[in-house]
Amino acid sequence: MRFFVIRHGETAWNVAGRFQGQQDTELNEKGLAQAELLGERLAGHKFEAVLTSPLARAKVTAERASARCECGEFLTVGALTEINHGDWEGRLADEIAAEWPEELRKWHVAPETVTMPGAGGENLADIMRRAAPAVDGAAKRYKGDVLLASHDAVIKVLLCYWLGAPLSSFFRFQVPNCSITVVEIQEGSAPRMLLMGDAAHLGDPFERPEQKGL
Repeated sequence: MRFFVIRHGETAWNVAGRFQGQQDTELNEKGLAQAELLGERLAGHKFEAVLTSPLARAKVTAERASARCECGEFLTVGALTEINHGDWEGRLADEIAAEWPEELRKWHVAPETVTMPGAGGENLADIMRRAAPAVDGAAKRYKGDVLLASHDAVIKVLLCYWLGAPLSSFFRFQVPNCSITVVEIQEGSAPRMLLMGDAAHLGDPFERPEQKGL
């Protein structure tokens, strides 16, 4: 079986550089257009299931991306929700740097060591503990292709999981808004990456601004 993993389209908070986490932000106009372009790329494909984070930005991306596909069940999966950024949610990077300079520095150089400050704040191991069993269960349940819509941190943690890389590798992966990653899962074999963070459907990658991992 194969997972077609997509990150949600752009939001106003992505543009501003504001940490979203589990805040239920919506796609902006560009994000909606990105999801339509992804839908054009996937048009006609058959998915046994569509699994999405319950947050609106991922769910709407999944709906638009799969609109012209032949799809089986459409399920929301809580384990695919973005990392809880705790007290950083809704804050700009500059605001976080002013109040939590050391924590933000560690987040950028050793993200696996940081638990987000405040009530409910998560760390990367927390994401691994909920997201990895979710995809393992899906790999056992489905035999065909599965479309999976999630978020920057979750997708990067899953890439670490599938590649057997340490969580310290988190920021070595680039997952632009509305990009697609394809991984093949075969019992008895290591996961095989067929495509990673690809956004060719959005146009020239050299003309796109760098996406912020928020």
